[in-house]
Amino acid sequence: MNFEFLILNSILLLLCVSCSRGNTPKPYGYYRIATPDTAYTDFQSSILNSQFSILNYPYTFALSENAVVQPRTDVDEPYWINIVYPSLNATIHCSYKPVRNNLRELTNDALEFVYRNASFATAIPEQEYMHPEAHVYGVLFDLEGNTASSCQFFVTDSTRHFFRASVYCNCPPNADSLAPVYQYIRTDVIKMVETFEWTK
Repeated sequence: MNFEFLILNSILLLLCVSCSRGNTPKPYGYYRIATPDTAYTDFQSSILNSQFSILNYPYTFALSENAVVQPRTDVDEPYWINIVYPSLNATIHCSYKPVRNNLRELTNDALEFVYRNASFATAIPEQEYMHPEAHVYGVLFDLEGNTASSCQFFVTDSTRHFFRASVYCNCPPNADSLAPVYQYIRTDVIKMVETFEWTK
């Protein structure tokens, strides 16, 4: 009797000791963001049947077929556009200005927009692009960290044209959860810069 009581108490004691381990916190998880396959079309061709095809845009580039071009109605500028990614809830805001002996001012404005995010960025690496045969010279900025804009660039021919673009996701910035979207759109931005041409 005492022997059975002793064994039963020993088993209960072992069960209590083995279950006294503390909880282990689990890492945060993020929703899986599926990015679509990519194919490209010419920007000028993509707007031929749109409501703003009457404009003769002074630039063209390779545009993702997953994006929709929308005119900027919030500004009184004919060549400003938004490149919208409906499935990713993201937009590339694009502006164009003619150069009229004000290249330094336009460049400084573009740099100011980039470094406005400097306090939130962990790093801002730059990549220069030079295509002398197309008269396209520019800089691409990657804004690493939880910044409102993940990627920006500007291109110019230094005498007549200046084009600037910024990538924004329409949600609170979280570099970890939005990494697939950032990488996907960054690939499209690089394609834009590498295929950029002036049409006038």
